[in-house]
Amino acid sequence: MSEVLFELKDVYYSYLGKYPALCGIDMTIAQGEKIAVIGANGTGKSTLLHLLDGLIFSDRGQLKAFGIPLTEDFINDTESSCNFRRKVGLVFQNADIQLFCPTVREDIVFGPLQLGVKDDEVQQRLLEISRLLSIEHLLDRVPHQLSVGEKRKVAIATVFAIDPEVFILDEPTAGLDPLTVRHIIDLILQANQKGKTIITSTHDLHTVGEIADTVYVFDEAKTIVRQGKTEAILSDRDFLSAHNLVHVHGHTHEHQLHVHPHLSLEKHSL
Repeated sequence: MSEVLFELKDVYYSYLGKYPALCGIDMTIAQGEKIAVIGANGTGKSTLLHLLDGLIFSDRGQLKAFGIPLTEDFINDTESSCNFRRKVGLVFQNADIQLFCPTVREDIVFGPLQLGVKDDEVQQRLLEISRLLSIEHLLDRVPHQLSVGEKRKVAIATVFAIDPEVFILDEPTAGLDPLTVRHIIDLILQANQKGKTIITSTHDLHTVGEIADTVYVFDEAKTIVRQGKTEAILSDRDFLSAHNLVHVHGHTHEHQLHVHPHLSLEKHSL
């Protein structure tokens, strides 16, 4: 049986103590799992990922990481925090939050250097991840001058350079071209094949079937309304529609506009 990495029991979180973001979350994540968190905007997906990364802390309930309560005191302890940061890496939804160094090269090597990885190993990781993401030509560029897609690839590179046990990815393929999406999915799958745990929040149901074996669905009550095998959830059209996981597709036929619901995982010809 795989080791339990994260265990959440009746976890609540609210912003400023009055805006609920998570309400009574129960979740168990084991080593090597591929998990997707889906739901409409504002249902608490990013908040959950920030809790798992130790950036914020629950108001109520208990969250354990690697068998230890993940609390503010734990993260404030230098040794405990370093050990945790070696194991868990988060790719933020907004890459600008993640990139702060003068060059792309410095951003990618910052994490592993801070965590005590030897210089030659850091350089090897830099070369490998830059090649895998096809960003070698960006290494000496200023991050804030990059395109949105380029920034996202660099942000992903900063986490892969740490080589954590757990990859937490917040909308990693949003706004990217199909080839880049393919590269990122392949990286995720390769990491999982090496035993890494993958936790992804996404609206892109096209990718969920590949990057997740288990799906957690959040609803407007900021709780988990359903969890289960990916195929079972993605095939339940009525359920997806009821939880705003479809979009309206319109087309003109014989000079008339026709509108019908369209699952995010379906494709249409233009």
